[in-house]
Amino acid sequence: MDEESSPSVQLVDGEGNFNEIGLEAYVKTVRLREAGLSYAVVSIMGPQSSGKSTLLNHLFGTNFREMDALKGRSQTTQGIWLAKAKSIRPLTLIMDLEGTDGRERGEDETTFEKQSALFALAVSDIVLINMWCHDIGREQAANKPLLKTVFQVMMRLFTPRKSTLLFVIRDKTKTPLEVLERILREDVQKIWNTVAKPAKHLNTPISEFFNVEVTALSSYEEKEEQFLDQVSNLRERFMDSICPGGLAGDRRAVVPGSGFPFSTQEIWKVIKENKDLDLPAHKVMVATVRCEEIANEKLRELHEDEDWRTLESDSTNAIIPGFGKKLNNVLSRHLARYDTEAAFFDEGVRTSKRQVLLKKTLEVLYPSYQAMLTHHRSKAFERFKNGLESHELDDKGFAAKVRYCSDSSLGEFDQGAADAFVEIANWHAGKVRDKLSRDIEMHAISIQTEKLAAISSEFEKRLENGLGDPVSSLLEGAKSNIWPAIKELLAQELQSVTADLSAVLAGFELTKEEEQRYIINIRKSGKKIIEKKAREEANQALVRLKERFNQVFTYGPDSLPRVWTGKEDIKSITKNARLQSLRLLSVLTALRLEEMNYDCIDDALSSLEINEDDSASEGEIVPRTVGSSVLASSTWEGIPASETLITPVQCRGLWRQFNREIEYTISQAIAAQEASRRSNSWLPPPWAIVAMIFLGFNEFMMLLRNPLYLVVLFVLFLLGRAVWVQLDIEREFQHGFLAGALSVSAKLLPTFMNFLKKLAEEGQQMANSANGSNISSITSGNYTRTAAYKQAPMQEMTSFSGSTEERYGNGEKTLSYRKSAKFSS
Repeated sequence: MDEESSPSVQLVDGEGNFNEIGLEAYVKTVRLREAGLSYAVVSIMGPQSSGKSTLLNHLFGTNFREMDALKGRSQTTQGIWLAKAKSIRPLTLIMDLEGTDGRERGEDETTFEKQSALFALAVSDIVLINMWCHDIGREQAANKPLLKTVFQVMMRLFTPRKSTLLFVIRDKTKTPLEVLERILREDVQKIWNTVAKPAKHLNTPISEFFNVEVTALSSYEEKEEQFLDQVSNLRERFMDSICPGGLAGDRRAVVPGSGFPFSTQEIWKVIKENKDLDLPAHKVMVATVRCEEIANEKLRELHEDEDWRTLESDSTNAIIPGFGKKLNNVLSRHLARYDTEAAFFDEGVRTSKRQVLLKKTLEVLYPSYQAMLTHHRSKAFERFKNGLESHELDDKGFAAKVRYCSDSSLGEFDQGAADAFVEIANWHAGKVRDKLSRDIEMHAISIQTEKLAAISSEFEKRLENGLGDPVSSLLEGAKSNIWPAIKELLAQELQSVTADLSAVLAGFELTKEEEQRYIINIRKSGKKIIEKKAREEANQALVRLKERFNQVFTYGPDSLPRVWTGKEDIKSITKNARLQSLRLLSVLTALRLEEMNYDCIDDALSSLEINEDDSASEGEIVPRTVGSSVLASSTWEGIPASETLITPVQCRGLWRQFNREIEYTISQAIAAQEASRRSNSWLPPPWAIVAMIFLGFNEFMMLLRNPLYLVVLFVLFLLGRAVWVQLDIEREFQHGFLAGALSVSAKLLPTFMNFLKKLAEEGQQMANSANGSNISSITSGNYTRTAAYKQAPMQEMTSFSGSTEERYGNGEKTLSYRKSAKFSS
C-alpha cells in the first residue's frame, strides 16, 4: 500500500480488547518486520478535547479522527489507535491515546487512563504530553494529576526503558517560553519527589528515566498559519529521531520490528492483569518467542529448500562430489537468514535460539551426511576386497598385501570424508572410519583364515599322498620291522612338508606361537593319516588274517601253489601259517609310533597259538579257551586307548573266528591228500588178484583163443577211460555216492553222444586220408585222439566249477581248481 495513504488501525478498543489480527495485518502493510531496530514509536496523551488528534494529523500526516467543534466538545478518540507517520525517517509509528478527564468515563473511571498511560510509556520512544498554556501554574488545570499518573505507573516498571517526555504547550501566550519551561520543570520535579518510589529508586533522579523536553505552539484556531509553521519546525525534530542527539537518541530496550506485535500484545496483557512489568524480562520473553518463531520458520524453509531436497534425495543413492560444500552452503544460507531477522533481539536469547536452530537443522542434515559417509565406506571396503582378490601383490606375501590394500582403502575413505565435511557442523567421520577399519580387519582375518585353512588342507593332502599308499602297503606286508619303517617314513615326509609350510606361512607374518601351532597341527595330521590307515587295516583284520594264512598255507617257499600229494606235513604247515597270521594280528593291534613297551601284546597273542590243541584229530583244528587274563581285558596294559586299534577281547574273538573259517581250507587239503593217495594206489588188493585169476581162468582162456575179443575190450577200455576223465567221476563222487550217481546219470548220455560224434568225425577224416587202413590203425588213431582230448579238456568246456585233477606228462604235479563241466550240446 502507498505510504501516503496509510490508514490507521485501532490497537485497543474502548473496552480494553487488543486487536491482535489487525496489528499483524498492519505491521505487514507498513513492512515493519524489515525495519529491524530502525523504527520509532511516538504516542500522545492529554486531556480530552485538547486537540491531540489534530496535532498528530498536522505533525505526522496521519488521518486520526478529529473533533467537530460545531457539534460540541465530546470524546472523539476511544481506546488506542495506531498509524504510520508520512515522510518521516526512520519508519515512525504514531499512537493516539484516549483523552484523560473525560466526561464519558466519569470521575472514578481512571483505570483505563492509567493502563493506556503505562502502555504508552512501555512501548513508546517519545511521549507527547499535550497541555494548555493557561493551565501552567495551576494545580488541577495544569494537568498535574496526569503527570502524577504518568510517574506513578512508571514506577511499576522496575527497570523501565528511557523515554522522552515532550511537553507540548498549546495556545501559547505572551509569557516567554523560558519562563514556562522553568515553571514546568519545577512542577515536574515536585511531582517526581512526591511520588512513592521503590526503595532502590528513592534517590534516583528523573533524568535516569525521562528526557524532559518542552515546546510551545500557537493557537490553531486564532493563528493557524503560525501554528502550521511551528508544527513544521517541530516535525523536523522527529527526523532521524533515534540517531544520537535526536529526540530518542538514548533509548533503551528496543524490541525489533518483527517482535513488535507480540511485544505490544504481551505488554497490554500484563497491564490488563495488573501485574508489575519488568521490561528487561519482557524483552527477553519477546526475544525468546520471536527467535523461536524465526528459528521454526527457517527450519520449515529448510525442508522446502529445493537444493536441500535434491541433496537429500541424491545422497541416499550414490556419492555426491562436493557434498560437504553444498551442504555447508545450504546450512549457511538458512543460518544467515535467521541472523538477519533475529539480529536486533536480545543477544543471549538470539544466540541460544540460534544454537537450538543449528542443532535441529543438523539433526535434519545429519542422516544425509551419514549416508554419504556410508557410501564412501562401502566404496573403500569394496576396494579393499577387490585388492585382496587380485593377484598383483601375491609375491609380497599376504600380510604385506593386506597392509597395502588397507592403507589404500582408508586413504580413499579419508578423501571422501574430507569432501563430505561440513564446516559449520564440524561433524567427524571417526566412528565410520573406525567401523571401516574393523570391517577391513575382520575381512582380512576371514580371508587369512580361509587361506590358512586351504594351505593346511593342501599340505595335509600332500602328506596323505606321501603317506597313504606306502603305509597301506607296509601294513599289508606286516613284516617285523613295519612300524620302525612307518616312523621313518613319517619323519621324512614331515620334515619336507613342515619346511615348505614354514616358507609359505612366512608371508602371513604370524607370531611364533601361531606358526608353531600350524606345524604341530600338520604333525598331528601325519599321525592321524597313519592312524586312519592302520584302523582301516584293523577293521579288515579278519580278512587280512585269512589272506596271510592262505598265502602261507596254499603256496610253498617257491611261491608256487602246493600240490597235496600226501607227502606234505599239513600240521607243520598249518602251524606256520597260524604263526604268520598271529604276527600280522600283532602288527594291527596297536599304533607303535611312540616309544612304549609293546611286549605285553606279543606275549598275550603268543598264548593263543600255545593253547591250541596239538592232539586234535587229523583234519580238524579245535581252539581252546584262552587262559590268559590279558585277553579277557578291554585294554592293553601300558597302552593308551588312543593308541589301541584292536582290544584284547576283540583279538581273542577275531582269533576264534579266524580258526573257524580256516577249518574248511585245512580239511580240503587233508581231503586232497587222501584222494591223491587213493589215485596212486590203482591196483586191487592181492587177495582180489588171486581171486580174479582163480575165478576168471576160463574167461581168460577164451580171450586167448579169440583175439578179436581183446581188441573189443581194449576199445571199450579206451572209451570208458575217456568218459571217466570227461565226466570227472572222482570229483562227482566226493560228495557222496547218491549225489555222484545223479550227477553222472544226468551228464552220461550227452557226453557219450558227443563223444561218438567226435569219433565218427575223426574216423571219416582218417578214412579219407588213408584208404585201406585196418581196424588196428583206426583203433590206434582213436586212442591217440582220445589221449589228446584227455590232455586238453578245456577245448570242449564252456565254464568251470568244482575241483578237477589234470595230470601233465609225468603225473607228479596236480593243479586243483574249480570249474563247471558243462559241455556244449
